[in-house]
Amino acid sequence: MKRQRMIGYVFIAPNLIGMMIFMLVPALFSFYLMFTDWVFASGQSPRFIGLDNFRMMVKDDLFAVSVKNTLLVLIPVPISIMLGFLIAVMLNNRTYFQKTLRAFFFAPYFTSGIAIAFVWMVLFQPTNGPINAFLRSVGVSDPPLWFASPDTSMYAVLVMMTAGGIGYNMIIYLAALQEMSSEQLEAAKMDGATFGQLLRLIIFPLVSPTTFFLMITGFIGSIKGFGMIYAITQGGPANSTTVFSIFAYKKAFNFYEMGYASAVSWTMFLIILSISLIQWAVQKKWVHY
Repeated sequence: MKRQRMIGYVFIAPNLIGMMIFMLVPALFSFYLMFTDWVFASGQSPRFIGLDNFRMMVKDDLFAVSVKNTLLVLIPVPISIMLGFLIAVMLNNRTYFQKTLRAFFFAPYFTSGIAIAFVWMVLFQPTNGPINAFLRSVGVSDPPLWFASPDTSMYAVLVMMTAGGIGYNMIIYLAALQEMSSEQLEAAKMDGATFGQLLRLIIFPLVSPTTFFLMITGFIGSIKGFGMIYAITQGGPANSTTVFSIFAYKKAFNFYEMGYASAVSWTMFLIILSISLIQWAVQKKWVHY
């Protein structure tokens, strides 16, 4: 037994060491830095300043903008979950081109985020993009500028994030639906239940653990979201799409304010933890195991 335990430790040792070096140690160092005014490019040592970074954060208008935008990017999570659920229910039944449609909806998940961002840039291109071309064809003489305008850039981001989450949610729901017992559905149909009643009263409660999982991972992913938004807008125009992660990134790698950036990052961690704990507490009322 002791030998087997040692072999187990040997197998997990590479991952454990890698996690400590590349995740745990930087996280602890960042925790220390958030109480300092360390500017990396200055060449000076970190100086302890207590909670000054957090006081500065409260007064920072751009931080307030990033909080608002981060809350906005949570909106696509329930929408993409609901759409993913409906598409999964549709594709779980016999339908034409079933496998092709599954691959079509899931394709964005395994495609490079930068490539997807480029596609959305083309779609939302103000002058020659297909979306604005369609709007002009139906009589909209002055269509939105989308990513090019501070007034509409966030709407374009929300559409992009909603569409990007549907495929992953659909494939997870498909796996859950295929594990469901057909006996309950058949019994309900024999009792005269309509499709809407089946969906609302039987299918959705049975897949509620999956919904809970997608809500948790979706909110965490949205709050941490960085790549696609940064690839298209870099947080602009006029900081209209600056979210937490972009705000922290700019502070750390554009201005080298490592202490302030660490404070922002740990604030983001606390928000993610708070939302996850709230979801965990509320799930007892609607998740059925």
